[in-house]
Amino acid sequence: MIIKNYELKDNLKKKINYFLLYGQNSGLIEELINKDLKPFFSKNIFKYDESDILSDEVSFKEGVFNKSFFENDKLIIINQASDKILHIIKEISEKEDEQIKIILKTGNLEKKSKLRNFFEKSKDFIIIPFYEDNYQSLLIIAQKFFKENNIKISTQNVNYIIENSKGNRINLKNELEKIKNFSQNKSSIELNEIIKLTNLAENYNISELTDQCLAKNKKKTLHILNENNTSPEDNILILKNFLYKLKRLKRLKLELEIKKNTESVISSYKPTIFWKDKDIIKKQLKEWSLPQIRVLINKTNDVELLIKKNSQASNQIVSNFILEKL
Repeated sequence: MIIKNYELKDNLKKKINYFLLYGQNSGLIEELINKDLKPFFSKNIFKYDESDILSDEVSFKEGVFNKSFFENDKLIIINQASDKILHIIKEISEKEDEQIKIILKTGNLEKKSKLRNFFEKSKDFIIIPFYEDNYQSLLIIAQKFFKENNIKISTQNVNYIIENSKGNRINLKNELEKIKNFSQNKSSIELNEIIKLTNLAENYNISELTDQCLAKNKKKTLHILNENNTSPEDNILILKNFLYKLKRLKRLKLELEIKKNTESVISSYKPTIFWKDKDIIKKQLKEWSLPQIRVLINKTNDVELLIKKNSQASNQIVSNFILEKL
């Protein structure tokens, strides 16, 4: 049964015990689990990765069905779920044990996914898609935060924080929490204070690197690469920055197909593109076609998975990825 995330609380009254939460908005998935599912269900929470379960199915099922005085009911959270786990979920559900609740978490699932189809067609199972946050959803979070904490901040500075959260509500909330701690004895906050407080200044080189690469400014890109000694964590940030800016380019390109005016499209884009970034974005729009952007988004996702599996070679992998674009 497919529902929207805001419909979950009403559906909990139906005593449904199996939930599949999928999509790219991992921040909203975690928020819903912590606010709605965990408080409603057991305090006996067990977390697994799918790979660990599949490597020893017998032990997992023994743990699920094992009863003790202290653990009559259980909430089981399974990360990185796929079609491979479906036969185990079916087997557990056939026992009709109401004291077992299972939450499956995963990224995007294709329409042909057996796991997705099984949850969609069953009235006793809930599946919820979680789409990426957009400017409007992040703006609502930020505005609510500043109102509740009585902090005065300009619209431009709010947009600046949202822009640099890279479309991720977890990043946004982390930065807002820093601002809250800083502003306990202040009623307002300025841009220079925001930059010092958050990670925005530290991420400047990463943002500059991705901008120059996408603009195909070879000399500047090589200079930034040579000046920085990146860690595997930095390389993940570089790729996430690429993804964010490629998705922005994709949206701008789609708008250009309708409005045909680059200046107008850039000026009306949300979150606001600052004047200092407009020229380089115009150059990026000239360098990349919409089909090329789509291919590069997929390639960037593939490279991110590759360096997670080969962290020791991440510098070489990311350098090669960047150099191929120049």
